[in-house]
Amino acid sequence: MDIWILLSDIVLLLAACLVFGGVFSRLGQSPLVGYLLAGMVLGGPGSLHLVQAEHEIENIAELGVSLLLFSLGLEFSVSRLRSLGPVPLVGGGLQVVLSLIASAGAAVAFGSEGREAVAIGAMVALSSTAVVLRTLMDRQELETPYGSNSLAVLLVQDIAVVPLAILITLLAGGDDPAQMVTNVGRIVGVATALILGLYLLLNFVAYYALGTLELARNRELTILLSVVTGLGSAWAAHKAGISPALGAFVAGMFLGSSPFATQVRADVSPLRVVLLTLFFGSAGMVADPLWIANNFLLLVLTITVYLLLKFVVITAIFVVLGTLVETALTTALCLAQIGEFAFVLGRVAHESAVLSDQTYNLFVSATIVSLFLSPYLVSHARTISRFLVTLLPKRFHSVPEQGGGHAVYPDVVIVGFGPTGQIAGSLAHERGLVTTVIDINRSNITKAIELGMIGHVGDAGTVEVLEHSHASHARAVIVTLPSKRASITVADLIREIAPQAHIIVRSRHQRDCQEILASGADVVFDDEQEVGQQIGNHLCGWIDTLREQQNATILFDLDEDATEAGPDDRHHS
Repeated sequence: MDIWILLSDIVLLLAACLVFGGVFSRLGQSPLVGYLLAGMVLGGPGSLHLVQAEHEIENIAELGVSLLLFSLGLEFSVSRLRSLGPVPLVGGGLQVVLSLIASAGAAVAFGSEGREAVAIGAMVALSSTAVVLRTLMDRQELETPYGSNSLAVLLVQDIAVVPLAILITLLAGGDDPAQMVTNVGRIVGVATALILGLYLLLNFVAYYALGTLELARNRELTILLSVVTGLGSAWAAHKAGISPALGAFVAGMFLGSSPFATQVRADVSPLRVVLLTLFFGSAGMVADPLWIANNFLLLVLTITVYLLLKFVVITAIFVVLGTLVETALTTALCLAQIGEFAFVLGRVAHESAVLSDQTYNLFVSATIVSLFLSPYLVSHARTISRFLVTLLPKRFHSVPEQGGGHAVYPDVVIVGFGPTGQIAGSLAHERGLVTTVIDINRSNITKAIELGMIGHVGDAGTVEVLEHSHASHARAVIVTLPSKRASITVADLIREIAPQAHIIVRSRHQRDCQEILASGADVVFDDEQEVGQQIGNHLCGWIDTLREQQNATILFDLDEDATEAGPDDRHHS
């Protein structure tokens, strides 16, 4: 194909992605959905056929997948995993395994054969990191218990992409055990060679070469290093007959632990954005709008079955791990969708003839619709989970854990026992005030009880939990929740059931203070104002100290001059 035709198609697709992505972002959607729909409109079956170089763009877009895995490798860190805590991480691992098994079982029930069913299970098991995290961050809910659970599970899922891709590569060998053993040997051999080669390259050759070439003053060298390492490893893996993305992931892991990691993360980002946009645009070209219209009922059934399967599996896992039922339901709603990695695994499976054309088309279409629904599910997850909890027996509404008797009425109620709540609660408890803590996180309640306070695991945004904790008798209520919406809800309920209470609310941002005050709070302390005040106080104190030191130095110099001048000249000095 003429290079200029290919270039015009790439520019046209990127421009359409820019427009569609901007429109969907404005509507509260993920830009990824816009990229997918741009591809559906411009190229592929049932489209306007404005893009002709579909296969060429797909080949270029495969580099986007490799760079995505390369970026994941850069971010891979055992310490980062440990910081999330054992419960979410165990939940994430169980979610991937059990969702794969359940989804594969459903595929078999619908008539898929074994290899295809496992590939479907691998695609469905993963959720959308991009959509979920962006929505939670926009709503200031990433620090909530369900936000932390979602983050941990998504991180585990990102790591699971590599073994799942290997699994699909093994499935490409068919049911012949000898062929599968051959595939395993080839993958192990290639991975070993890549690891050894990258270790030598990055720890000896590149380190000394770039040091000699003065890396600090030649930033473009880090870009060249990342491109050569990431894309070179992807090429080597492709030549060896395994997924190029796996080679890129291994390269990212090694670079992530090298002295160049921070700069590489920043420099590779723009290239990754462009290639990933092409990838999602080309993925949209696979979906056929006419096929979707003709098979609408099948598509709706598929999406409903697999969303419900993941929802049930994730809820059950976190309930078994001891999470509050409402938190488990909210986490499950946030993660129930089929994520963007389904395109990555689906393409590997389709190219390996593990997935048929019909099945591939069905699950690409289902993933697009699932991503379209995701922002709405995440945004309304708490509302939906609260409604679902009301349908359950009352013992599921909250799980009280007391540090004292039920008849004790609190002087102070603290809603949210993070660092801010712990400091305020400790001061209140030291002054002999009966302090009750309400938090949706069990570990925080355990900490409150150890400090001698009364603890209740529950969502303070419900009247039942507030009444159960005797908040209506409190003299003061302190709300330290990170979410503005949650703080407003709690302040409004407290003002209704405890009109005598002095309500103190912590706000993340100064712009939210007036809205929180209007909800019934008496006082709002915002982080920005308090931190700014602390910084200003420190600066003024530092300046005063500096001036005192300078004045003392000047006086000392004057005294020395006067001494040297002699008795008759001191007055002049």
